[in-house]
Amino acid sequence: MTKLTACICAHNEERHLGACLEQLKFCDQVVVALDKCTDRSKEIALAHGATIVEGAWATWGERRDASNTPATGDWCLEVDADERIPPELAAEIRRTIETTSFDYHLIPVDNFVGERLVRYGWGAAWGKSAHVALYRRGYKHWGRNYSHPKVKMDGSKGPMLEGRIQHKVDDDISDMIHRLDRYTTELALDLRHNWAQGKPKDPMRRWVGRFFARFYKTYVLRKGYKEGGYGVLIALMAAIYPILSYLKATLEDGKK
Repeated sequence: MTKLTACICAHNEERHLGACLEQLKFCDQVVVALDKCTDRSKEIALAHGATIVEGAWATWGERRDASNTPATGDWCLEVDADERIPPELAAEIRRTIETTSFDYHLIPVDNFVGERLVRYGWGAAWGKSAHVALYRRGYKHWGRNYSHPKVKMDGSKGPMLEGRIQHKVDDDISDMIHRLDRYTTELALDLRHNWAQGKPKDPMRRWVGRFFARFYKTYVLRKGYKEGGYGVLIALMAAIYPILSYLKATLEDGKK
C-alpha cells in the first residue's frame, strides 16, 4: 500500500492542533514542525503519536522543509493546524495516491471566518481557494522569502480533487486585521531585502494603482460580491496589503 505522511507546521497552535490531528488518523505518519512553541503544542502532538521536529526558522520555506524532512511516506499531505480534513476528503486522498499517474494535486479550500463559510473572493496573497496540498515526497520546493514563498513543483500536475479542506482562517474581523499586520510586516522584510540587493524600487503611484486593481480582481473577478460584507472586507484586505507593506518598508526601520 502507498504510504502517506501528513506534514504540519505549528507555532503555538494548542487551540487547533488536537482537532487537526484527530482527523489525520488515515495517514501512515504525521510530522509536526514546532516553530518556537511555548504552549502545549508539543504535548498535544506527542499524545497523537506525531513525529516531532523543533526549531526556530526564519521563513515559511524553511519551516515547510523541516516538516517534510522526516517524512517516510511515498506522498505528503501539507496541512496547517487550523485546517481540517473531512472523512470524505480523506477517502479521496487515499484513493488518489493509490491510482494516480501524476505527481501532485491541488485540493480546494473552504475558508471560515468564525463559523461563517466564506467561499468567494480568496486567492493570491490573501487566503487560498486551492493549493498543492498533495504531492509525491520530494517534489515540492519552497522559496526563502518571508512572505508567501514561491513554490516550485517537479513532475506532472494532476486534476484537482473534489473534496475540500476546511480552513479556520480567522476567528473574526479583529483576527483578520491582526493577520494583515503580520503579512505586511513579512512582505516589508522581503521588499527591504530586495532593495538592498539592488532591485529597483517601484514608485508610489504603482503601489496605489495596485490597490484598485486588487480590489477589482478580488471583489469582481473572484466574485467576492457574493459574500456581502465579508466580500468587501476580503477585497479591502487584499487591496491594502501591498501598499501597506510598501509603507512599512519605507517608513519603518524593520527592527521590531
